[in-house]
Amino acid sequence: MQSYYFPPNVLTLQGINCGRAGCCGRATRRLGQFAPCMTAEKTNRIMEDKRLEATARLLDVMTTLRRECPWDREQTFDSLRSNTIEETYELADAITDHNMEGIKEELGDLLLHVVFYSKLGEEAGAFDYADVANALCDKLVYRHPHVYGDIHANTPDQVKENWEALKLRKKNRKSGTLGGVPRSLPALVKAFRVGEKAAATGFDWQKREDVWDKVKEETAEVEAEMRSGDKANLEAEFGDLFFALVNAARLYGVDPESALERTNKKFIRRFNYMEEQAAAQGNSLHDLSLGEMEALWQEAKKGE
Repeated sequence: MQSYYFPPNVLTLQGINCGRAGCCGRATRRLGQFAPCMTAEKTNRIMEDKRLEATARLLDVMTTLRRECPWDREQTFDSLRSNTIEETYELADAITDHNMEGIKEELGDLLLHVVFYSKLGEEAGAFDYADVANALCDKLVYRHPHVYGDIHANTPDQVKENWEALKLRKKNRKSGTLGGVPRSLPALVKAFRVGEKAAATGFDWQKREDVWDKVKEETAEVEAEMRSGDKANLEAEFGDLFFALVNAARLYGVDPESALERTNKKFIRRFNYMEEQAAAQGNSLHDLSLGEMEALWQEAKKGE
């Protein structure tokens, strides 16, 4: 087989030959600038080999760390759990910020946990990385019959309905449709997933505009409990109101978690501006009147 030879710091690709006489000898083209004979199929094969090599390297590194690193040796499923949650939130932050470099880094950190748990499973004789990957592939094929089978699904909503129905059938949950919602999910995310899963069974507003009647109803009940002074009932009614608003967001295609986080970041940014401007004048916010703080807040809004 011929080889492609690249200048320094450019990848050398082995085993590529188009078969045309005099064409694939020594080449000095950078990746992405191959001779015309380089077909898309061969380029895809190169990229596939690169991914497979990277995966094999990661698994080898994990094996070495588990054997030779004192910290990695003592980790268990339970000890890694909180770190996994933290890494997931760090990835979510990077996604919210549209930070592609950050997303790449945090995906790697999360992938480490997948590999780590797989290694622990292998050591316990329960499963290994191949089992995890193959089980995922089997699940994806099973839940996409519109791609791999004869079922028709022409819209994203139809795909989601099929997904939930197949998921419920496969797992045969005694707890029903909502049994798959993790108990540990944050309340806002859980409310969204509960609404999604319930809607997949057909239990939803016929028209999305109708949800606002429910929001108004829950708002009135909150106001009534505020007047009654019953704190426990007030908390319950606030919960009902939040749940209605989460469903309103769902019906209008808005992720409530992302929407609220955007507002959190906006508030923090404006509040930080207020503090900075006050400090520049030799004051703290405690020294300013509400009117003065409001003026700084409006400055922050205009500067965005």
